[in-house]
Order: sequence, then structure tokens, then C-alpha cells
Amino acid sequence: MDEIQVALRKEESGLYRLDGRVKVTLTLGLIVTSALLPNRPGGAYLLLLSALWAAALLSGVPLAKLIRRGWLALPFGLAALPLAFTTPGTPLLTLPVGNGLTLTAAGLMRFAAVLLKAWISLQAAALLTLTTSIPSILLALRALKVPRLLITVIALMSRYLFVFGETARQLLQAREARSSRADGSRRAGGSLLWRARVAGGMAGSLFLRSFERAERVYAAMLARGYDGEIRSLPQPALSSGSYRLLAGGLLFYLLVGLFGWLTTGGGR
Repeated sequence: MDEIQVALRKEESGLYRLDGRVKVTLTLGLIVTSALLPNRPGGAYLLLLSALWAAALLSGVPLAKLIRRGWLALPFGLAALPLAFTTPGTPLLTLPVGNGLTLTAAGLMRFAAVLLKAWISLQAAALLTLTTSIPSILLALRALKVPRLLITVIALMSRYLFVFGETARQLLQAREARSSRADGSRRAGGSLLWRARVAGGMAGSLFLRSFERAERVYAAMLARGYDGEIRSLPQPALSSGSYRLLAGGLLFYLLVGLFGWLTTGGGR
């Protein structure tokens, strides 16, 4: 009973009680603002991050969870690593690779800015998903005139992603049940080559099972009258408070963007 009461109080605090259309719009605005900031780390990034963390704290979302999810952007940010060596600027370090790779100060700044943008944007998306249900997000995207086909794909993907994960868990459990383990050994199974062969077979089986399940699901949807359109009830109009919050958030993003460009001299 105590857990239920805590969950109910949580649903009534911070971002949880806001309309999904407001949250989606503000999240997209934060991501766009972050992407348009100059490629030089500065106070504007700190302002965006502070606003994001303040919203998380007001909503009862643990910052540790938000930061951990933000680090998922690191592999994508590493794609910008060549910027550190191809941007002209003051040389900092030369690596003996090929004709020599020179790390420049301007390139390092650009690479750090790209990492910051990806990190902040992913944290914003994580905060949205932690405080908003998938149906609310889809309804908000529909209100923002996102193509219906894209919304349908997102809806089906989010609904059956858990089924896909459960199928993978069953395959892993079956492998463990069929793998012998020697006395004192921490791992079951054979050599590394054996493990690679089994993993390849499991990946193929998972693909086939997923494809067959998708065919069955689509046939069931057609049998129930599916025509490519996901219908929903009309959404209520936004309240005056929601409009004020939305306008204030967008104004904040505009001021942060101007501050970022003015403090860096307007250059990238």
C-alpha cells in the first residue's frame, strides 16, 4: 500500500502531471537548441543541463539514472572524433599514424561540444520517456503533425520490443539449460569458436522467430479490420497554464541560444 501511495504522489508531481504535448514540444526544443549552439563548450550548455536536471529533481527522477542513460550517447559521439584532427587550429599533439595526425585545440573543442550535445539530448529524451507513457508520446506526436506512418511504426515497435526481448531471454535460457559445465568452471559450454557458432545460430533463430511473429501479428490485425490507421479519441485543449509554460520554455531556449552565440563571438 505504501508503494502505491508513493507512486500516486509521484504521478502528481513535476513533469508527470504535464500534458504530453507540452513535454514533447519542450524536449524537442531543448534538443534543437542544443544542436544549434556553437561548437565550443560554454555557459549555454551548463544552462541547458541545469534546467534539465532541475526538471528531473522536481519530478523525482534520480539524476544517477538520467546520467547513466545519457552516457549511451558516447558511441555515437565518438563518430565525431575525426573533427579533433581535421579542424585547423593550434597543434596540441601529433600522432605517428600515416603522414601524422595532428590534434588541434579548435578540433578538441568541437569534439567536446559534439559529445556534450549528444549527452544532453539523450538525457532529455530519457527524461521524457521516464515521465511520459508511450501512448501519451504518440498522441503528442500526432498533435504535432508527425506523419502517421512514422507514428504507427513507433507504436508497433514500442509494443513488440518487449516481446522481442522475451524471445531473446528464452533462447538464452535454453542455451544455458543445454550447456554442460565442468567442475569448478564459471562458464558453461565449449571453446570460443563454439560460443561464436552458438551465438550465430541464436541470432538466426531470433530473426526467424521475430519475422514469423510479425507475420502472425499483422494477419491478426487485418482480421480485426486494421487499415493502416491507428485511431484515438480527440485530445482536450491545452490549458492556459500549459500555454504559459510552453511559451516560457521556448523563450528560455531562445535566450540560451542567443547567450551561447554572443559569448562565443558568433563563431563555430
